[in-house]
Amino acid sequence: MGGKSTKIGLITATSLVVGNMIGSGIFVLPAALAKFGSISLLGWVFTAAGALILAKIFSNLSKIIVNRSGGPYVFAKEGFGDFIGFLVAWGYWISCWVTNAGIAVAIISALTIFFPVLETNSLLAVILGLGFIWLFTWINIKGVPTSGKIQVATTILKLLPLVFIILIGAFFFSLDNFPDFNISGKSDLGAFSAVATLTLFAFLGIESATIPAENVDNPEKIVPRATMLGSTITTLVYILGTVVLFGILPIDQLMTSPAPFAEAGRIIGGEYTAYFIAFGAAISAIGALNGWILIAGQLPMATAKDQMFPRIFKKQNKNEAPYLGIIIGSILSSVVMLMNFSEALVDQFEFIALLTTLTVLIPYLFVAAAYVLITINRGIFRNDRFKIAVLSILGFTYSFWAIYGSGSETAFYGLLLLLAGVPFFVLMKWNQKKE
Repeated sequence: MGGKSTKIGLITATSLVVGNMIGSGIFVLPAALAKFGSISLLGWVFTAAGALILAKIFSNLSKIIVNRSGGPYVFAKEGFGDFIGFLVAWGYWISCWVTNAGIAVAIISALTIFFPVLETNSLLAVILGLGFIWLFTWINIKGVPTSGKIQVATTILKLLPLVFIILIGAFFFSLDNFPDFNISGKSDLGAFSAVATLTLFAFLGIESATIPAENVDNPEKIVPRATMLGSTITTLVYILGTVVLFGILPIDQLMTSPAPFAEAGRIIGGEYTAYFIAFGAAISAIGALNGWILIAGQLPMATAKDQMFPRIFKKQNKNEAPYLGIIIGSILSSVVMLMNFSEALVDQFEFIALLTTLTVLIPYLFVAAAYVLITINRGIFRNDRFKIAVLSILGFTYSFWAIYGSGSETAFYGLLLLLAGVPFFVLMKWNQKKE
């Protein structure tokens, strides 16, 4: 790698975690949670606890395996060998470019508040969506530091409206608006499980700082700090934001609101405040797209360096960016986005997006299990066996529950998607032997 000029620090690495975790979903999620009642806050806390346990595992592993990019792939490979490492990388990579197509659609959706024509003009909407994908492809090709500066700026801009609602909204809080404990009609356990599954997807991305580790200055210190700091900031914003919205908006209004934070902003400061919040939602999705395009290039590059992905993915330009890997990911994202704007294929897009959920959850499962194996292999386990064992068991149990909670259909077809990578693994191994 190059000198310090090509490295990112704590603020940028933390912004990558926060920016990738907080997309556009949080701006609408409280409305989906409102139909369950205040029990949804328990779901938030439970999911946050599971996410922070996983964040701690990623944080600890980044202190053990230092200055190696790839995050989940590297940790799974270290613990379980080439095959599991490849499957984790394969599934995670697929989820990245499919997710980026979904984020581009979310950006267009957020911008319809300012440009209503985007709701009716599909051609204009798809051109703009593709424009965002390729704008951030170009930015990421200029290197991690350039992409990192954009990530810091968009993270600050997305946090401003959320923090504004939390701080100023506290003065408009009324317990009369606060929903009853469980209004879903389900049992408490059923409602709790549904909420915990619903909130889980808001925490995907805790591993983001570990993936470009070779581009981080002092990675053994910065990556673990950024992982924990970013996860903690995100957790506080999610839970406090939901609590404040529950106290500002009457439950009937909250349940049917397409933009609950913007509605709260309208109550606090009128129409302009609502636009400020809506602008934050658009910026939030834009920042997430920038961050995930970065990840979509970095992870396959780390895998290709181990000869587990085609060598084209490890080719770097003068900015040390895996430019061909980034371009390939964005081409695939563009194809998926075009599918989404074809009405006949809309269901197919949603189905594929659902399947990729599992390809993000499975790495968490393997990394949690690998934590024990890696510490044993490196002679660390015996020094702190209780803490390591408890953390690993809790992380594995939570990940397993999350996979179960995603539904049997998602789990079945998601596994098929992962197993579709097996022929490619065999091909890469055969190629290695040939060389």
